[in-house]
Amino acid sequence: MKAHLCLNPLLNALLTLAKFAAATGAVCMTAHAFAAASAPTVTAGALTIGADLTYPPYDYMEGSAPSGFDPAFMDKLASHLKLKPDFVDTRFANLILGVNANRFDVIASALYVTPERARQIDFVPYLKTGGSLLALSHSGFAPKTPDDLCGKRVSSIKGASWIPKLNDVSKQVCAPAGRGAIDVREFDTSPEAAQAVLSHAVDAQFEDSAVAQMTVNKLGGRVALTSTTPLYPVVIGLGIKKGNDPMQPS
Repeated sequence: MKAHLCLNPLLNALLTLAKFAAATGAVCMTAHAFAAASAPTVTAGALTIGADLTYPPYDYMEGSAPSGFDPAFMDKLASHLKLKPDFVDTRFANLILGVNANRFDVIASALYVTPERARQIDFVPYLKTGGSLLALSHSGFAPKTPDDLCGKRVSSIKGASWIPKLNDVSKQVCAPAGRGAIDVREFDTSPEAAQAVLSHAVDAQFEDSAVAQMTVNKLGGRVALTSTTPLYPVVIGLGIKKGNDPMQPS
């Protein structure tokens, strides 16, 4: 189903934030973290950007054009650097491998800043978010917190930062209480993880809050947001290869 901006207030808010950032100088601050247009890039004259374009409202395709918060933000950033933005659609689990293999200059794909990832790449933070839980509407199962997932099957996009946290809850909360482990099942894309909920292959989905709201809208209310507060609040950052000094914060 094609995403339309008018369907999702959160998406409109994210894109408004991108416009606000550009207008108020936040993009300039981010651009200052790079050595401007003189920095060597994967392709001369271009800023090559790794993004998982299956992840609305942050990153998705609208027709043949990358759309969402990250493309809007990175278009402005590239303009400040006098570079042409070039997006490379890459599944989320392969983004860090891609930037470290010089497939692109920077990751802009709702990449949560975590200690584990910070050991592999450097970050330029630019947004704060959190997670949400989704379940089938009117199913009788409405988890509010990770503790409610004990003994349940949970879908997630592959490589998400909350997976180790859910595994910790499983070991530290569920097992001692004899409530059964959290069975986390990973999928290449968020839509596949949502489909697993629809097909009863899992009991719930853990997802970024903005993406979760978009999923509810796209599926016409067949799934519902069941958590009421952001779970595991975290900062999102642009990802840069370690040792790529001209692209590092200055």
